[in-house]
Amino acid sequence: MNMDFSHELIMPNEDIPFKLFLFEGKEGNYRRAKHWHRSVEIFLVQEGKLEFFINNVRFPLEAADFVIVNSNEVHSVESPDPNTTIVVQIPQSCFNGYLGEDDYAVFSKQEEEENLELARLIVQIYRAYEKKERAYELKVQSLFYELLYLLVTRFMKTEEDQGTIRQKRNLDRLSKITSYMKKHYDQDITLESVADVFGFSPTYLSRMFKRYADVSYKNYLLDLRTEYGYREMMNTNHSLSEVALNNGFPDSRAFAKAFTKRYGCLPSEYRKRYFKINV
Repeated sequence: MNMDFSHELIMPNEDIPFKLFLFEGKEGNYRRAKHWHRSVEIFLVQEGKLEFFINNVRFPLEAADFVIVNSNEVHSVESPDPNTTIVVQIPQSCFNGYLGEDDYAVFSKQEEEENLELARLIVQIYRAYEKKERAYELKVQSLFYELLYLLVTRFMKTEEDQGTIRQKRNLDRLSKITSYMKKHYDQDITLESVADVFGFSPTYLSRMFKRYADVSYKNYLLDLRTEYGYREMMNTNHSLSEVALNNGFPDSRAFAKAFTKRYGCLPSEYRKRYFKINV
């Protein structure tokens, strides 16, 4: 597996205080490289299956099953086949006042009855949001607070070992740097220039990436550009040369090489396959 991963900045939907969407790999032949974020994330598979990895531990998911990703847990997703998966991303701030002394909490799956209740609640939230009937915002937020209550009272434990807390704090620190890189990935940002912005030496910044993220600065930036290139390629009619240049690659050949390493085929082949499925 590709060992590169990145920090993902979670933005709530504009009309609700959390993020709710269908997993972008629903067409299959998709992988989301390793990344982390402070939000608590729940993946609920309704149809098909996913391969989930949290801290290199494999969690195969099939229909009606879900996984909870805790704040700053490094995770990746592989979806070789088509699937329908609801994703809920809850900002850490939603749990303020209910966390442990170190402002961290761990949520984990429980007995079957509690798990079914959580899954049903997420489906209700998604259906209410999708229909968008009169005053749907109130209905969705009402169900969302039921979800928060269920998570806090039935799925949460507040004690963690100090090594885990230390690792999460280090990822918090690195997140500030990777968030900056997300804003400037399409520019000529070098290790030296980013180190200068944050007042570090290039050697120290390079060591931070290796030690806390197990990836080099160069490979992290390449993965970031590939991810955004994928999004532009699938959502516009831009040529692959335009996509490459718009996302920081020197040419389409460099984009094709990075894309093939991550998705297993050339971007032209992937695009053709996707649009054939959706015709």
